[in-house]
Amino acid sequence: MHAHLANVVAIVIVAGIAVQWVAWRFRIPAIVLLTAAGFVLGPATGLVVPAQDFGSLLEPIVQLAVAVILFEGGLNLHFHELSHAGSGVRRLVSLGLVFNFVLGACAAHYVGGLSWPVAVEFGAIIVVTGPTVILPLLRQARLRARPASLLKWEGIVNDPLGALLAVVVFQYFLLRGGVRGNLELGATVVVVLIAAAALGWFAGVALGQCYRRGWVPEYLKGPGMLAAVLGTYALGNLLLAEAGLLTVTVFGVALGNANLPSIEELRRFKENITVALVSVLFIVLTADLDPALLRALDWHGALLILLVIFVLRPVAVAVATLGTDLSWQERVLVGWIAPRGIVAAAVAGAFSARMLEAGYADADRLLPLVFLLIVTTVVLHGFSLPWVARHLGLASKRADGLVLVGASPWSIDLAVRLKELDIPVLMVDASWHRLRPARLASLPIHFGQVISESADRNLDLSSIGYVMAATDNDAYNALVCTRFSNEFNRSSVFQLPMPGADADDRTGLTPTLRGQRVFSGEALYETLLQRYFEGWRFQKTRLSEEYDFDKYCARVDAELFATLVVKAGGGLVLDVTRYQPVAGDVIVNFLPPES
Repeated sequence: MHAHLANVVAIVIVAGIAVQWVAWRFRIPAIVLLTAAGFVLGPATGLVVPAQDFGSLLEPIVQLAVAVILFEGGLNLHFHELSHAGSGVRRLVSLGLVFNFVLGACAAHYVGGLSWPVAVEFGAIIVVTGPTVILPLLRQARLRARPASLLKWEGIVNDPLGALLAVVVFQYFLLRGGVRGNLELGATVVVVLIAAAALGWFAGVALGQCYRRGWVPEYLKGPGMLAAVLGTYALGNLLLAEAGLLTVTVFGVALGNANLPSIEELRRFKENITVALVSVLFIVLTADLDPALLRALDWHGALLILLVIFVLRPVAVAVATLGTDLSWQERVLVGWIAPRGIVAAAVAGAFSARMLEAGYADADRLLPLVFLLIVTTVVLHGFSLPWVARHLGLASKRADGLVLVGASPWSIDLAVRLKELDIPVLMVDASWHRLRPARLASLPIHFGQVISESADRNLDLSSIGYVMAATDNDAYNALVCTRFSNEFNRSSVFQLPMPGADADDRTGLTPTLRGQRVFSGEALYETLLQRYFEGWRFQKTRLSEEYDFDKYCARVDAELFATLVVKAGGGLVLDVTRYQPVAGDVIVNFLPPES
Protein backbone atom coordinates (compact mmCIF):
# COMPACT_ATOMS: atom_id res chain seq x y z
CA MET A 1 0.00 0.00 0.00
CA HIS A 2 2.68 2.50 1.04
CA ALA A 3 4.90 1.59 -1.91
CA HIS A 4 1.98 2.02 -4.31
CA LEU A 5 1.12 5.44 -2.83
CA ALA A 6 4.76 6.52 -3.13
CA ASN A 7 4.72 5.52 -6.80
CA VAL A 8 1.50 7.44 -7.39
CA VAL A 9 2.89 10.57 -5.75
CA ALA A 10 6.07 10.29 -7.81
CA ILE A 11 4.11 9.86 -11.05
CA VAL A 12 1.93 12.90 -10.33
CA ILE A 13 4.84 15.16 -9.37
CA VAL A 14 6.99 14.17 -12.35
CA ALA A 15 4.06 14.52 -14.74
CA GLY A 16 3.09 17.91 -13.30
CA ILE A 17 6.55 19.45 -13.59
CA ALA A 18 7.10 17.91 -17.04
CA VAL A 19 3.82 19.42 -18.23
CA GLN A 20 4.83 22.81 -16.83
CA TRP A 21 8.07 22.66 -18.82
CA VAL A 22 6.28 21.66 -22.03
CA ALA A 23 3.83 24.52 -21.53
CA TRP A 24 6.70 26.97 -21.07
CA ARG A 25 8.67 25.62 -24.02
CA PHE A 26 5.79 25.76 -26.51
CA ARG A 27 3.94 28.72 -24.93
CA ILE A 28 0.77 26.75 -24.21
CA PRO A 29 -1.40 27.54 -21.14
CA ALA A 30 -0.11 25.13 -18.50
CA ILE A 31 -3.54 24.60 -16.96
CA VAL A 32 -4.84 23.16 -20.23
CA LEU A 33 -2.06 20.58 -20.37
CA LEU A 34 -2.37 19.77 -16.66
CA THR A 35 -6.08 19.07 -17.11
CA ALA A 36 -5.32 16.82 -20.08
CA ALA A 37 -2.61 15.02 -18.07
CA GLY A 38 -5.12 14.39 -15.28
CA PHE A 39 -7.57 12.79 -17.67
CA VAL A 40 -4.82 10.62 -19.17
CA LEU A 41 -3.44 9.45 -15.83
CA GLY A 42 -6.89 9.00 -14.28
CA PRO A 43 -9.97 8.05 -16.33
CA ALA A 44 -8.03 7.09 -19.49
CA THR A 45 -5.39 4.74 -18.05
CA GLY A 46 -6.24 4.25 -14.38
CA LEU A 47 -2.64 4.87 -13.28
CA VAL A 48 -3.86 7.36 -10.70
CA VAL A 49 -7.13 6.85 -8.80
CA PRO A 50 -6.97 9.54 -6.09
CA ALA A 51 -10.05 8.42 -4.13
CA GLN A 52 -8.52 4.96 -3.67
CA ASP A 53 -4.83 5.93 -3.55
CA PHE A 54 -5.14 8.72 -1.00
CA GLY A 55 -8.37 7.71 0.72
CA SER A 56 -9.43 10.00 3.54
CA LEU A 57 -6.20 12.00 3.19
CA LEU A 58 -7.26 13.47 -0.16
CA GLU A 59 -9.60 16.18 1.16
CA PRO A 60 -7.28 17.59 3.88
CA ILE A 61 -4.31 17.54 1.47
CA VAL A 62 -6.33 19.52 -1.09
CA GLN A 63 -7.53 21.96 1.58
CA LEU A 64 -4.02 22.71 2.88
CA ALA A 65 -2.65 23.06 -0.64
CA VAL A 66 -5.42 25.49 -1.58
CA ALA A 67 -4.65 27.55 1.54
CA VAL A 68 -0.99 27.85 0.51
CA ILE A 69 -1.96 28.79 -3.05
CA LEU A 70 -4.35 31.53 -1.88
CA PHE A 71 -1.73 32.90 0.50
CA GLU A 72 0.75 33.14 -2.38
CA GLY A 73 -1.89 34.98 -4.40
CA GLY A 74 -2.42 37.47 -1.58
CA LEU A 75 1.33 37.93 -1.30
CA ASN A 76 1.33 39.23 -4.88
CA LEU A 77 -1.44 41.78 -4.38
CA HIS A 78 -0.03 45.30 -4.11
CA PHE A 79 -2.02 48.19 -2.73
CA HIS A 80 -0.46 50.58 -5.25
CA GLU A 81 -2.33 48.70 -8.00
CA LEU A 82 -5.59 49.97 -6.53
CA SER A 83 -4.64 53.53 -7.52
CA HIS A 84 -5.21 52.44 -11.15
CA ALA A 85 -7.90 49.79 -10.74
CA GLY A 86 -9.45 50.50 -7.34
CA SER A 87 -13.02 51.34 -8.38
CA GLY A 88 -13.17 48.41 -10.80
CA VAL A 89 -11.80 45.97 -8.24
CA ARG A 90 -14.28 47.08 -5.57
CA ARG A 91 -17.19 46.63 -7.97
CA LEU A 92 -16.01 43.20 -9.15
CA VAL A 93 -15.61 41.77 -5.63
CA SER A 94 -18.91 43.23 -4.39
CA LEU A 95 -21.60 43.84 -7.00
CA GLY A 96 -19.92 41.52 -9.50
CA LEU A 97 -19.90 38.69 -6.98
CA VAL A 98 -23.57 39.25 -6.09
CA PHE A 99 -24.71 39.42 -9.73
CA ASN A 100 -22.75 36.30 -10.70
CA PHE A 101 -24.23 34.47 -7.70
CA VAL A 102 -27.85 35.45 -8.35
CA LEU A 103 -27.73 34.98 -12.13
CA GLY A 104 -25.86 31.68 -11.80
CA ALA A 105 -28.38 30.30 -9.30
CA CYS A 106 -31.37 31.30 -11.44
CA ALA A 107 -29.80 29.82 -14.58
CA ALA A 108 -28.96 26.58 -12.76
CA HIS A 109 -32.59 26.21 -11.66
CA TYR A 110 -34.48 27.34 -14.75
CA VAL A 111 -32.05 26.15 -17.44
CA GLY A 112 -30.03 23.42 -15.74
CA GLY A 113 -33.07 21.88 -14.08
CA LEU A 114 -31.50 21.75 -10.60
CA SER A 115 -33.54 22.07 -7.44
CA TRP A 116 -33.29 25.45 -5.76
CA PRO A 117 -30.90 24.35 -2.96
CA VAL A 118 -28.44 22.74 -5.40
CA ALA A 119 -28.86 25.59 -7.89
CA VAL A 120 -28.04 28.20 -5.25
CA GLU A 121 -25.00 26.16 -4.18
CA PHE A 122 -23.90 26.07 -7.84
CA GLY A 123 -24.32 29.85 -8.07
CA ALA A 124 -22.12 30.30 -4.99
CA ILE A 125 -19.34 28.08 -6.32
CA ILE A 126 -19.09 29.67 -9.77
CA VAL A 127 -18.42 33.20 -8.47
CA VAL A 128 -14.76 32.25 -8.02
CA THR A 129 -12.20 32.95 -10.76
CA GLY A 130 -9.20 31.10 -9.42
CA PRO A 131 -5.71 32.60 -9.15
CA THR A 132 -4.31 29.14 -9.92
CA VAL A 133 -5.45 29.75 -13.50
CA ILE A 134 -5.42 33.54 -13.76
CA LEU A 135 -1.84 34.17 -12.60
CA PRO A 136 -0.14 31.75 -15.05
CA LEU A 137 -2.27 33.15 -17.88
CA LEU A 138 -1.30 36.72 -17.01
CA ARG A 139 2.39 35.82 -17.19
CA GLN A 140 1.93 34.58 -20.75
CA ALA A 141 -0.53 37.20 -22.02
CA ARG A 142 1.54 40.29 -21.08
CA LEU A 143 -1.49 42.44 -20.30
CA ARG A 144 -1.31 46.12 -19.52
CA ALA A 145 -1.07 46.94 -15.82
CA ARG A 146 -4.71 47.84 -15.11
CA PRO A 147 -6.55 44.93 -16.75
CA ALA A 148 -3.99 42.56 -15.23
CA SER A 149 -4.66 44.06 -11.79
CA LEU A 150 -8.43 43.73 -12.26
CA LEU A 151 -8.24 40.04 -13.11
CA LYS A 152 -5.65 39.30 -10.43
CA TRP A 153 -7.46 41.06 -7.58
CA GLU A 154 -10.85 39.63 -8.53
CA GLY A 155 -9.51 36.08 -8.76
CA ILE A 156 -7.62 36.17 -5.47
CA VAL A 157 -10.27 37.99 -3.41
CA ASN A 158 -13.30 36.14 -4.79
CA ASP A 159 -11.84 32.68 -4.20
CA PRO A 160 -12.18 32.67 -0.38
CA LEU A 161 -15.40 34.70 -0.54
CA GLY A 162 -16.94 32.18 -2.93
CA ALA A 163 -15.93 29.29 -0.69
CA LEU A 164 -17.46 31.02 2.33
CA LEU A 165 -20.61 31.79 0.36
CA ALA A 166 -20.93 28.08 -0.45
CA VAL A 167 -20.64 27.29 3.26
CA VAL A 168 -23.32 29.82 4.18
CA VAL A 169 -25.69 28.52 1.50
CA PHE A 170 -25.23 24.95 2.69
CA GLN A 171 -25.77 25.91 6.32
CA TYR A 172 -28.91 27.86 5.37
CA PHE A 173 -30.56 24.92 3.62
CA LEU A 174 -29.36 22.48 6.26
CA LEU A 175 -30.67 24.42 9.26
CA ARG A 176 -33.76 26.17 7.85
CA GLY A 177 -34.13 28.08 11.08
CA GLY A 178 -36.87 30.49 10.04
CA VAL A 179 -36.53 34.28 10.06
CA ARG A 180 -34.84 34.40 13.44
CA GLY A 181 -32.48 31.57 12.57
CA ASN A 182 -31.59 33.21 9.26
CA LEU A 183 -30.86 36.51 10.96
CA GLU A 184 -28.64 34.76 13.48
CA LEU A 185 -26.85 32.94 10.66
CA GLY A 186 -26.31 36.21 8.78
CA ALA A 187 -24.99 37.96 11.88
CA THR A 188 -22.68 35.03 12.61
CA VAL A 189 -21.29 35.12 9.08
CA VAL A 190 -20.58 38.86 9.27
CA VAL A 191 -18.81 38.49 12.61
CA VAL A 192 -16.80 35.53 11.31
CA LEU A 193 -15.75 37.42 8.19
CA ILE A 194 -14.50 40.33 10.26
CA ALA A 195 -12.75 38.04 12.75
CA ALA A 196 -11.13 35.92 10.02
CA ALA A 197 -9.86 38.99 8.17
CA ALA A 198 -8.58 40.54 11.40
CA LEU A 199 -6.79 37.30 12.32
CA GLY A 200 -5.09 37.19 8.92
CA TRP A 201 -4.06 40.85 9.08
CA PHE A 202 -2.68 40.47 12.61
CA ALA A 203 -0.71 37.38 11.55
CA GLY A 204 0.78 39.23 8.58
CA VAL A 205 1.76 42.29 10.62
CA ALA A 206 3.17 40.19 13.46
CA LEU A 207 5.26 37.97 11.19
CA GLY A 208 6.49 41.03 9.30
CA GLN A 209 7.66 42.62 12.55
CA CYS A 210 9.44 39.42 13.56
CA TYR A 211 11.30 39.34 10.25
CA ARG A 212 12.11 43.04 10.24
CA ARG A 213 13.56 42.96 13.76
CA GLY A 214 15.76 39.98 13.03
CA TRP A 215 14.00 37.57 15.40
CA VAL A 216 13.99 34.90 12.67
CA PRO A 217 17.19 33.86 10.86
CA GLU A 218 17.23 34.05 7.07
CA TYR A 219 17.24 30.30 6.55
CA LEU A 220 14.04 29.93 8.61
CA LYS A 221 12.05 32.75 7.02
CA GLY A 222 10.63 30.66 4.18
CA PRO A 223 9.77 27.58 6.25
CA GLY A 224 8.52 29.80 9.07
CA MET A 225 6.19 31.61 6.70
CA LEU A 226 4.83 28.29 5.42
CA ALA A 227 4.20 27.09 8.98
CA ALA A 228 2.47 30.36 9.83
CA VAL A 229 0.19 29.99 6.80
CA LEU A 230 -0.92 26.51 7.81
CA GLY A 231 -1.38 27.59 11.42
CA THR A 232 -3.52 30.64 10.59
CA TYR A 233 -5.56 28.54 8.16
CA ALA A 234 -6.35 26.08 10.94
CA LEU A 235 -7.26 28.91 13.35
CA GLY A 236 -9.50 30.53 10.74
CA ASN A 237 -11.34 27.26 10.20
CA LEU A 238 -12.09 27.10 13.91
CA LEU A 239 -14.28 30.18 13.42
CA LEU A 240 -16.23 28.68 10.50
CA ALA A 241 -15.59 26.04 7.87
CA GLU A 242 -13.54 27.51 4.98
CA ALA A 243 -13.04 30.81 6.84
CA GLY A 244 -9.36 29.88 6.92
CA LEU A 245 -9.16 30.61 3.19
CA LEU A 246 -10.07 34.24 3.84
CA THR A 247 -7.63 34.35 6.74
CA VAL A 248 -4.62 33.20 4.72
CA THR A 249 -5.51 35.49 1.80
CA VAL A 250 -5.57 38.55 4.07
CA PHE A 251 -2.40 37.22 5.74
CA GLY A 252 -0.68 37.22 2.35
CA VAL A 253 -1.87 40.74 1.50
CA ALA A 254 -0.64 42.12 4.84
CA LEU A 255 2.77 40.47 4.55
CA GLY A 256 3.17 41.33 0.86
CA ASN A 257 2.62 45.03 1.56
CA ALA A 258 4.82 45.20 4.66
CA ASN A 259 7.88 46.37 2.64
CA LEU A 260 10.12 43.69 4.10
CA PRO A 261 13.76 43.71 2.93
CA SER A 262 13.58 40.01 2.06
CA ILE A 263 10.10 39.99 0.50
CA GLU A 264 11.33 39.10 -3.00
CA GLU A 265 13.10 35.99 -1.71
CA LEU A 266 9.96 35.02 0.21
CA ARG A 267 7.82 35.53 -2.90
CA ARG A 268 10.13 33.32 -4.95
CA PHE A 269 10.05 30.64 -2.24
CA LYS A 270 6.26 30.65 -2.18
CA GLU A 271 6.00 30.82 -5.96
CA ASN A 272 8.11 27.68 -6.32
CA ILE A 273 5.93 25.83 -3.84
CA THR A 274 2.75 27.07 -5.50
CA VAL A 275 3.84 25.95 -8.97
CA ALA A 276 4.44 22.44 -7.63
CA LEU A 277 1.13 22.40 -5.73
CA VAL A 278 -0.90 23.67 -8.68
CA SER A 279 0.69 21.07 -10.94
CA VAL A 280 -0.11 18.25 -8.55
CA LEU A 281 -3.61 19.38 -7.57
CA PHE A 282 -4.88 19.90 -11.10
CA ILE A 283 -3.76 16.42 -12.09
CA VAL A 284 -5.12 14.80 -8.93
CA LEU A 285 -8.53 16.51 -9.02
CA THR A 286 -8.98 15.84 -12.73
CA ALA A 287 -7.90 12.21 -12.33
CA ASP A 288 -10.47 11.80 -9.54
CA LEU A 289 -13.37 12.69 -11.80
CA ASP A 290 -15.70 9.83 -12.75
CA PRO A 291 -16.36 9.96 -16.53
CA ALA A 292 -19.76 8.36 -15.94
CA LEU A 293 -20.88 11.51 -14.15
CA LEU A 294 -19.97 13.65 -17.13
CA ARG A 295 -21.73 11.28 -19.52
CA ALA A 296 -24.85 11.51 -17.37
CA LEU A 297 -25.19 15.24 -18.06
CA ASP A 298 -27.80 16.10 -20.68
CA TRP A 299 -28.27 19.11 -22.93
CA HIS A 300 -29.56 21.13 -19.98
CA GLY A 301 -26.12 20.97 -18.38
CA ALA A 302 -24.32 21.91 -21.57
CA LEU A 303 -26.67 24.85 -22.16
CA LEU A 304 -26.17 26.00 -18.57
CA ILE A 305 -22.38 26.06 -18.96
CA LEU A 306 -22.59 27.97 -22.25
CA LEU A 307 -25.01 30.44 -20.67
CA VAL A 308 -22.69 31.05 -17.69
CA ILE A 309 -19.68 31.68 -19.96
CA PHE A 310 -21.18 33.65 -22.84
CA VAL A 311 -24.07 35.52 -21.19
CA LEU A 312 -24.15 35.61 -17.39
CA ARG A 313 -20.53 36.56 -16.73
CA PRO A 314 -20.39 39.35 -19.36
CA VAL A 315 -23.74 40.75 -18.19
CA ALA A 316 -22.74 40.65 -14.51
CA VAL A 317 -19.45 42.45 -15.17
CA ALA A 318 -21.05 45.01 -17.49
CA VAL A 319 -23.73 45.93 -14.94
CA ALA A 320 -21.36 45.85 -11.94
CA THR A 321 -18.82 48.21 -13.57
CA LEU A 322 -21.32 50.81 -14.82
CA GLY A 323 -20.14 54.29 -13.84
CA THR A 324 -16.50 53.31 -13.27
CA ASP A 325 -13.56 54.71 -15.19
CA LEU A 326 -12.94 51.38 -16.91
CA SER A 327 -12.85 51.53 -20.69
CA TRP A 328 -15.22 49.39 -22.74
CA GLN A 329 -12.25 47.29 -23.83
CA GLU A 330 -11.35 46.52 -20.20
CA ARG A 331 -14.96 45.66 -19.36
CA VAL A 332 -15.20 43.34 -22.36
CA LEU A 333 -11.95 41.58 -21.44
CA VAL A 334 -12.89 41.09 -17.77
CA GLY A 335 -16.36 39.98 -18.79
CA TRP A 336 -14.91 37.29 -21.03
CA ILE A 337 -11.99 36.04 -18.93
CA ALA A 338 -13.22 34.06 -15.92
CA PRO A 339 -11.51 30.65 -15.77
CA ARG A 340 -12.36 28.54 -12.73
CA GLY A 341 -9.69 26.57 -10.94
CA ILE A 342 -8.77 24.42 -7.98
CA VAL A 343 -10.90 26.18 -5.37
CA ALA A 344 -14.08 25.67 -7.41
CA ALA A 345 -13.23 21.98 -7.91
CA ALA A 346 -12.39 21.43 -4.23
CA VAL A 347 -15.51 23.20 -2.93
CA ALA A 348 -17.78 21.41 -5.42
CA GLY A 349 -16.34 18.03 -4.45
CA ALA A 350 -16.85 18.72 -0.76
CA PHE A 351 -20.40 20.07 -0.91
CA SER A 352 -21.66 17.65 -3.53
CA ALA A 353 -21.14 14.80 -1.08
CA ARG A 354 -22.53 16.75 1.87
CA MET A 355 -25.70 17.75 0.02
CA LEU A 356 -26.25 14.15 -1.07
CA GLU A 357 -25.99 13.10 2.57
CA ALA A 358 -28.49 15.85 3.46
CA GLY A 359 -31.05 14.33 1.07
CA TYR A 360 -30.71 16.46 -2.07
CA ALA A 361 -30.79 13.77 -4.78
CA ASP A 362 -29.72 15.99 -7.69
CA ALA A 363 -26.57 17.11 -5.86
CA ASP A 364 -24.71 14.38 -7.75
CA ARG A 365 -24.82 16.71 -10.78
CA LEU A 366 -23.06 19.52 -8.93
CA LEU A 367 -19.50 18.19 -9.26
CA PRO A 368 -19.65 17.21 -12.97
CA LEU A 369 -21.26 20.55 -13.84
CA VAL A 370 -18.53 22.50 -12.06
CA PHE A 371 -15.80 20.35 -13.62
CA LEU A 372 -17.31 20.85 -17.06
CA LEU A 373 -17.26 24.60 -16.39
CA ILE A 374 -13.63 24.42 -15.24
CA VAL A 375 -12.44 22.48 -18.28
CA THR A 376 -14.41 24.64 -20.72
CA THR A 377 -13.24 27.95 -19.27
CA VAL A 378 -9.64 26.79 -18.90
CA VAL A 379 -9.47 25.80 -22.56
CA LEU A 380 -11.46 28.75 -23.97
CA HIS A 381 -9.93 31.47 -21.84
CA GLY A 382 -6.46 29.95 -21.71
CA PHE A 383 -6.05 29.98 -25.48
CA SER A 384 -8.06 33.13 -26.20
CA LEU A 385 -6.74 35.58 -23.58
CA PRO A 386 -3.59 36.72 -25.50
CA TRP A 387 -5.51 37.05 -28.78
CA VAL A 388 -8.48 38.90 -27.28
CA ALA A 389 -6.26 41.21 -25.21
CA ARG A 390 -4.10 42.15 -28.20
CA HIS A 391 -7.12 42.88 -30.41
CA LEU A 392 -8.64 45.04 -27.66
CA GLY A 393 -5.37 46.95 -27.34
CA LEU A 394 -4.81 45.78 -23.75
CA ALA A 395 -1.68 43.70 -24.35
CA SER A 396 1.52 44.10 -26.29
CA LYS A 397 1.64 42.35 -29.65
CA ARG A 398 5.31 41.56 -29.09
CA ALA A 399 7.64 40.81 -26.20
CA ASP A 400 11.10 41.49 -27.62
CA GLY A 401 11.64 44.96 -26.17
CA LEU A 402 14.70 46.00 -24.17
CA VAL A 403 15.01 47.89 -20.90
CA LEU A 404 18.34 49.69 -21.13
CA VAL A 405 19.45 50.75 -17.63
CA GLY A 406 21.99 53.56 -17.72
CA ALA A 407 21.87 56.50 -20.13
CA SER A 408 25.25 57.20 -21.70
CA PRO A 409 26.24 58.45 -25.18
CA TRP A 410 26.94 54.94 -26.49
CA SER A 411 23.84 53.33 -24.91
CA ILE A 412 21.61 56.08 -26.33
CA ASP A 413 23.17 55.48 -29.76
CA LEU A 414 22.37 51.76 -29.39
CA ALA A 415 18.78 52.54 -28.35
CA VAL A 416 18.30 54.77 -31.41
CA ARG A 417 19.49 51.99 -33.73
CA LEU A 418 17.15 49.47 -32.11
CA LYS A 419 14.23 51.87 -32.32
CA GLU A 420 14.92 52.30 -36.03
CA LEU A 421 14.56 48.53 -36.31
CA ASP A 422 11.16 48.67 -34.56
CA ILE A 423 12.45 47.12 -31.32
CA PRO A 424 10.70 48.62 -28.25
CA VAL A 425 13.33 50.28 -26.05
CA LEU A 426 12.95 51.89 -22.63
CA MET A 427 15.84 53.98 -21.33
CA VAL A 428 16.05 54.19 -17.53
CA ASP A 429 18.31 56.44 -15.48
CA ALA A 430 18.16 58.40 -12.22
CA SER A 431 19.74 61.50 -13.80
CA TRP A 432 17.75 64.02 -15.86
CA HIS A 433 21.02 65.31 -17.27
CA ARG A 434 22.02 61.92 -18.66
CA LEU A 435 18.49 61.33 -19.97
CA ARG A 436 18.37 64.65 -21.86
CA PRO A 437 19.95 63.30 -25.11
CA ALA A 438 17.56 60.33 -24.96
CA ARG A 439 14.58 62.66 -24.67
CA LEU A 440 15.86 64.76 -27.59
CA ALA A 441 16.15 61.54 -29.61
CA SER A 442 12.45 60.81 -28.82
CA LEU A 443 13.30 57.63 -26.92
CA PRO A 444 10.89 56.35 -24.24
CA ILE A 445 12.45 57.07 -20.87
CA HIS A 446 11.86 56.47 -17.18
CA PHE A 447 13.42 58.88 -14.70
CA GLY A 448 14.35 57.15 -11.44
CA GLN A 449 15.85 53.98 -10.06
CA VAL A 450 14.71 50.92 -11.95
CA ILE A 451 14.63 48.89 -8.72
CA SER A 452 12.49 51.38 -6.80
CA GLU A 453 8.86 51.08 -5.71
CA SER A 454 8.03 53.90 -8.12
CA ALA A 455 9.34 51.80 -11.01
CA ASP A 456 7.24 48.84 -9.85
CA ARG A 457 4.15 51.07 -9.94
CA ASN A 458 4.78 52.94 -13.16
CA LEU A 459 6.86 50.83 -15.54
CA ASP A 460 4.87 49.13 -18.30
CA LEU A 461 6.91 46.04 -19.17
CA SER A 462 4.25 44.30 -21.26
CA SER A 463 6.33 44.61 -24.43
CA ILE A 464 9.69 43.98 -22.75
CA GLY A 465 11.58 40.71 -23.05
CA TYR A 466 15.13 41.65 -22.08
CA VAL A 467 17.02 43.79 -19.58
CA MET A 468 20.51 45.20 -20.10
CA ALA A 469 22.21 46.84 -17.11
CA ALA A 470 24.74 49.23 -18.66
CA THR A 471 25.75 51.70 -15.95
CA ASP A 472 29.31 52.44 -14.85
CA ASN A 473 28.70 50.60 -11.55
CA ASP A 474 29.21 46.84 -11.93
CA ALA A 475 27.69 46.04 -8.54
CA TYR A 476 24.56 48.04 -9.39
CA ASN A 477 24.32 46.27 -12.73
CA ALA A 478 24.43 42.94 -10.92
CA LEU A 479 21.73 44.11 -8.50
CA VAL A 480 19.47 45.11 -11.39
CA CYS A 481 19.93 41.70 -13.03
CA THR A 482 19.16 39.91 -9.78
CA ARG A 483 16.01 42.01 -9.37
CA PHE A 484 14.66 41.16 -12.83
CA SER A 485 15.94 37.59 -13.18
CA ASN A 486 12.76 36.13 -11.68
CA GLU A 487 10.44 38.21 -13.84
CA PHE A 488 12.26 37.76 -17.16
CA ASN A 489 14.27 34.58 -16.47
CA ARG A 490 18.01 34.76 -15.93
CA SER A 491 18.61 33.94 -19.59
CA SER A 492 17.08 37.32 -20.54
CA VAL A 493 18.94 39.67 -18.17
CA PHE A 494 22.37 40.98 -19.15
CA GLN A 495 25.03 43.31 -17.86
CA LEU A 496 28.27 44.74 -19.12
CA PRO A 497 31.42 42.67 -18.58
CA MET A 498 33.41 43.41 -15.45
CA PRO A 499 37.20 43.76 -15.24
CA GLY A 500 38.72 40.52 -14.00
CA ALA A 501 35.37 38.77 -13.70
CA ASP A 502 36.36 35.87 -15.89
CA ALA A 503 39.71 35.53 -14.12
CA ASP A 504 37.84 35.03 -10.81
CA ASP A 505 40.00 37.55 -8.96
CA ARG A 506 39.05 39.94 -6.20
CA THR A 507 37.46 42.47 -8.54
CA GLY A 508 34.82 40.09 -9.91
CA LEU A 509 31.43 39.05 -8.60
CA THR A 510 30.32 35.46 -8.19
CA PRO A 511 28.31 34.31 -11.25
CA THR A 512 25.24 33.62 -9.11
CA LEU A 513 25.01 37.33 -8.26
CA ARG A 514 25.24 38.81 -11.74
CA GLY A 515 23.45 38.69 -15.05
CA GLN A 516 24.69 37.20 -18.27
CA ARG A 517 27.52 39.03 -19.97
CA VAL A 518 26.61 41.10 -22.99
CA PHE A 519 29.22 41.95 -25.66
CA SER A 520 32.81 40.76 -25.63
CA GLY A 521 34.93 40.59 -22.50
CA GLU A 522 36.79 43.76 -23.49
CA ALA A 523 33.61 45.85 -23.80
CA LEU A 524 33.92 47.53 -20.41
CA TYR A 525 31.91 50.67 -19.73
CA GLU A 526 34.97 52.91 -19.85
CA THR A 527 36.17 51.32 -23.08
CA LEU A 528 32.78 51.75 -24.75
CA LEU A 529 32.64 55.39 -23.69
CA GLN A 530 36.21 56.06 -24.85
CA ARG A 531 35.61 54.49 -28.26
CA TYR A 532 32.37 56.43 -28.68
CA PHE A 533 34.27 59.69 -28.30
CA GLU A 534 36.83 58.35 -30.78
CA GLY A 535 34.04 58.15 -33.34
CA TRP A 536 32.77 54.57 -32.94
CA ARG A 537 29.03 54.13 -33.57
CA PHE A 538 26.49 51.32 -33.73
CA GLN A 539 25.84 50.39 -37.35
CA LYS A 540 23.13 48.20 -38.89
CA THR A 541 23.74 45.53 -41.54
CA ARG A 542 21.10 43.20 -42.92
CA LEU A 543 22.33 39.76 -43.94
CA SER A 544 21.20 37.98 -47.11
CA GLU A 545 21.82 34.67 -48.87
CA GLU A 546 24.67 36.23 -50.81
CA TYR A 547 26.04 38.28 -47.92
CA ASP A 548 26.06 35.93 -44.94
CA PHE A 549 27.52 36.26 -41.47
CA ASP A 550 30.94 34.87 -42.43
CA LYS A 551 31.33 37.46 -45.19
CA TYR A 552 30.23 40.16 -42.78
CA CYS A 553 32.88 39.12 -40.22
CA ALA A 554 35.53 39.11 -42.94
CA ARG A 555 34.52 42.61 -44.00
CA VAL A 556 34.77 44.05 -40.48
CA ASP A 557 37.89 41.99 -39.67
CA ALA A 558 35.93 39.85 -37.20
CA GLU A 559 35.36 42.96 -35.05
CA LEU A 560 32.52 41.77 -32.79
CA PHE A 561 33.39 44.03 -29.90
CA ALA A 562 29.82 45.04 -29.00
CA THR A 563 27.27 43.24 -31.16
CA LEU A 564 23.57 42.43 -31.08
CA VAL A 565 21.32 40.68 -33.57
CA VAL A 566 17.75 41.56 -34.49
CA LYS A 567 16.25 38.37 -35.90
CA ALA A 568 14.30 38.39 -39.14
CA GLY A 569 11.21 36.95 -37.47
CA GLY A 570 11.41 39.38 -34.55
CA GLY A 571 13.33 39.18 -31.33
CA LEU A 572 16.69 40.22 -29.97
CA VAL A 573 19.85 38.19 -29.51
CA LEU A 574 22.18 39.76 -26.97
CA ASP A 575 24.62 36.85 -26.74
CA VAL A 576 25.91 36.34 -30.30
CA THR A 577 28.27 33.57 -29.18
CA ARG A 578 25.26 31.23 -28.89
CA TYR A 579 23.53 32.18 -32.12
CA GLN A 580 24.44 31.86 -35.79
CA PRO A 581 22.86 34.79 -37.69
CA VAL A 582 20.99 33.86 -40.88
CA ALA A 583 19.68 35.67 -43.93
CA GLY A 584 17.24 38.40 -43.00
CA ASP A 585 18.80 39.05 -39.60
CA VAL A 586 20.18 42.52 -38.87
CA ILE A 587 23.60 42.86 -37.21
CA VAL A 588 23.88 45.86 -34.88
CA ASN A 589 27.59 46.30 -34.32
CA PHE A 590 29.76 48.92 -32.61
CA LEU A 591 32.36 49.86 -35.23
CA PRO A 592 35.08 52.46 -35.77
CA PRO A 593 34.55 55.31 -38.28
CA GLU A 594 36.52 53.63 -41.09
CA SER A 595 34.11 50.66 -41.04
